[in-house]
Amino acid sequence: MIDGLKPYPAMKDSGVPWLGEVPKHWTVDRGKTLFRCVDVRSSSGEEELLTVSSAHGVVPRSSVAVTMFKAESYIGYKLCWPGDLVINSLWAWGRGLGVSRQHGIVSSAYGVYRLRPLYSRYPAYIHELVRSTPFQWELQVRSKGIWISRLQLTDEAFLGAPFPVPPCSEQAAIVRFLEHAAHRIRRYIRAKQKLIKLLEEQKQAIIQRAVTRGLDPDVRLKPSGVEWLGDVPKHWDVRRIASFSPKITNGWVGPTRDILKEKGIPYVQSLHIKRGKIRFEKKYFVDAQWLERHPKVRLRQGDVVVVQTGDIGQVACVTQEFDGAGCHALIIIRTDLRVVGGEFLDLVLRSRYGYESLKSIQTGALHPHLNCTWVREMFIPVPPIREQTDILRAVFEATQSLERAIEDAERAVLLLRECHTRLIADVVTGKLDVREASAQLPEATEAPEVSEEADSPGEAEYADGADTDGMPEEEAES
Repeated sequence: MIDGLKPYPAMKDSGVPWLGEVPKHWTVDRGKTLFRCVDVRSSSGEEELLTVSSAHGVVPRSSVAVTMFKAESYIGYKLCWPGDLVINSLWAWGRGLGVSRQHGIVSSAYGVYRLRPLYSRYPAYIHELVRSTPFQWELQVRSKGIWISRLQLTDEAFLGAPFPVPPCSEQAAIVRFLEHAAHRIRRYIRAKQKLIKLLEEQKQAIIQRAVTRGLDPDVRLKPSGVEWLGDVPKHWDVRRIASFSPKITNGWVGPTRDILKEKGIPYVQSLHIKRGKIRFEKKYFVDAQWLERHPKVRLRQGDVVVVQTGDIGQVACVTQEFDGAGCHALIIIRTDLRVVGGEFLDLVLRSRYGYESLKSIQTGALHPHLNCTWVREMFIPVPPIREQTDILRAVFEATQSLERAIEDAERAVLLLRECHTRLIADVVTGKLDVREASAQLPEATEAPEVSEEADSPGEAEYADGADTDGMPEEEAES
């Protein structure tokens, strides 16, 4: 499908740095030519509440479980209609925008723009364009502010942006092609995600057996007296976490907008805790002076960090790479190494027993949340220190091949997403001609989806509060 695509036969210079050459028959028009601002307010406040996010575009709040910043009344809030472009002015540069598919209420601080009649036939093309990687450069340049988290896109700045505009029939071909490509890519990704889930279940079964029964199949057992734990080896202890932890505390739970820096000391958040590791792909930093004033949130190698809000059950042991890092809204558990090693506690908390135990003590139906006090009271099977080391080694050896297979599948998913991102960018900016390919496609068979991920995320992308990670708070306001 993609390999057969070719460039357009005749190109011209667009005069726009991020756009480069465009097909000769395309135009490049300013936003004010395509759009007009819309500011219609709700008189009842009873329309469906919508939200704008970098992950999903414009969707119902209920579909992404946004529960923050609720108002007593939504009378006077802005309204949008199907085909309107809605922009979070403080997050436009981070893909906080999209064309709405429905009528509803959005934040009064958002920009709502309606395509003029000459350009209104294919708003889906505009949706793909404004959320594409190349267009993000334009949005970031036009968003002004002192810090990246304070950048704001005004109506005037947005309406001055250049837009590549194909003929209407070509916009339809582009939309048709990209929807078909998205359907196929989602299908491939779902298959890989199912494989990852199966492999994870196999790995968790190995961990569960090792941390609750040990390595000796003939060992004598005794009742643990703890729900979900069952019998444990007779020579093991079963102890409260508080009994072997000199430190159980929270990471920073205040606003992060004014403390995050472009470089400095790593600042670990819940979005970084995935599959038992700290994965610092999306990087956040704080300066050393701030961390010196907040020593409680500084991590040490061997500490166990537990996601406190959102994706309950995600746990990791701090490696040497993150020794001295700060952390946000995570529970930090430091162990007495004479009793329990951090790596072993991490393994127990990642077992089925640990997962169910953490889930059982979470509070809040809409905003699942862990409290340090309850985590302190969790019971943990405690083998002798030497046996903990043997168990860690055995689990590593038994799960190594599974881990490699999971990583291969994750890399495949990442590659598929990167290819999809690049494909969208090349098609909406006129680098690839999809007219012929689009004409040969079958009729669409799949309804649009919010996301192929169970990410959470609104993808856990917020960062201004105890239960948010990585985005300005306005992202959740819708």
